[in-house]
Amino acid sequence: SEMCIRDRTMHLLNRGDPEQPKDEVAPASLSFLNPVELPGESNDLERRTVLANWIADPDNPLTARVIVNRIWQWHFGTGLVATANDFGNLGVAPSHPELLDWLATEFIESGWSVKDLHRLIVSSDTYQQAHEVHSEGLAKDSDSRLLWRFPSRRIESEVIRDGILAVSNQLDLKMFGRGYDLFHSRGGTGGFKPIESHKKPEGRRRMIYAYKVRMEREAVFGAFDCPDAGQSAPRRSQSTTPIQALNLFNSQFTIDLAGDFAARIQKDVGDDSAAQISRAWQLSIGRNPEPDELSDAKALVQEHGLETLCRVIFNSNEFLFLP
Repeated sequence: SEMCIRDRTMHLLNRGDPEQPKDEVAPASLSFLNPVELPGESNDLERRTVLANWIADPDNPLTARVIVNRIWQWHFGTGLVATANDFGNLGVAPSHPELLDWLATEFIESGWSVKDLHRLIVSSDTYQQAHEVHSEGLAKDSDSRLLWRFPSRRIESEVIRDGILAVSNQLDLKMFGRGYDLFHSRGGTGGFKPIESHKKPEGRRRMIYAYKVRMEREAVFGAFDCPDAGQSAPRRSQSTTPIQALNLFNSQFTIDLAGDFAARIQKDVGDDSAAQISRAWQLSIGRNPEPDELSDAKALVQEHGLETLCRVIFNSNEFLFLP
């Protein structure tokens, strides 16, 4: 099939009015950014190729830095440039400009390999350091922008939900296919009534497969700073609100999944409370409980049951925060 379709002639428009065309415009980049230009009769494929090569040109000082900064932001919560969408005069200056330049150069020389960049970052001493707080560091850099410790942060709303399903042995890892609904309606004027999606088999897939309704937040995990898809969000906020705690302790999702988690623990280790508590800690936060934690948890299980302990774990900082 013919893929190279000639574009129609483009014109400057008087006051933006398509009914008032003026001078013809050739396909070209911005004149002050190492400009490239094509003849007006060039086809769509030629234009896209030139644009892609212009963006990814090793001499372009911006593209690699923006990508590197986004990936750094993914690992550390904040990019070397805190304003990920704005590297201009109105943006924040990089905290480590030489590091940003070096990473961008390494990224280009690796053949623009995102996998190599991830490996480079996570194998660094900076990434592997502890997040312990000390007074001298706080006095000089309370926001950890100088990376004297690993900055702790709450995991994303989708990861919280998927993590609860995973430790409860309820997460469906099926890939591809149609997504599942969070609301009874996908559009129209009748409003959006939330669905308890986890009660359906397809609703226990990873949250990336949930059908996103613009301007509507998921009933439970929408409180955890998940963007509503109404506009671009280069970086998620990190708020702490009473609604988050109420949703994560009292919602039907948490109650049901705490039951599933408790059932998994009982299946794994039986009815011994000490063994149950140790298994709960191992599955949820990857370690054994400390003696005082074991003592407190035993009292809680004896008085309120294993499911209540599971709900408490889902609300614990160690389960919700990285690291």
